[in-house]
Amino acid sequence: MRETSIQTPLDLQRDAHGCLVLTLADGTRHVGVVPVRAFPMAAPEEGLSLMRSDGKEALWIAHMGQLQPAVRALIEQELAAREFVPTILRIRSVSGFSTPSTWDVDTDRGPTQLVLKAEEDIRKLHGRTRLRIAGSDGLQFAVPDTGALDRASQRLLERFL
Repeated sequence: MRETSIQTPLDLQRDAHGCLVLTLADGTRHVGVVPVRAFPMAAPEEGLSLMRSDGKEALWIAHMGQLQPAVRALIEQELAAREFVPTILRIRSVSGFSTPSTWDVDTDRGPTQLVLKAEEDIRKLHGRTRLRIAGSDGLQFAVPDTGALDRASQRLLERFL
């Protein structure tokens, strides 16, 4: 249930304990709100809910672009702590071009391996340039822009798209 939509400016701060505190236009304070994306994979910038500690929605934000830069930074910090999605920077090798296939990749969190169970585990977001890849262990990997990968990585990736 939505109590309210975004107010301008949004009063969201971090308290001394590191919790997010939302103060609504009517003066209601919600300590310990948690941002939750409605569409984390398909539209991560759209549909964000600030959830109260009792699990109910305190505020709905239609688009992250509505937020002031300082508030957006707070929310993005909180989301980054909750959402562990390493970004693939380079694909070093793949074990084969049929699935299951083991990929050796470099991510923003360091080198790792993922096992691609099926080609359907590569989700195309916004055309063919932005991808989400699910490893067999359930961990999600992001490729924000396939065009930014080196040529060898692009060639390996194209075999699965």
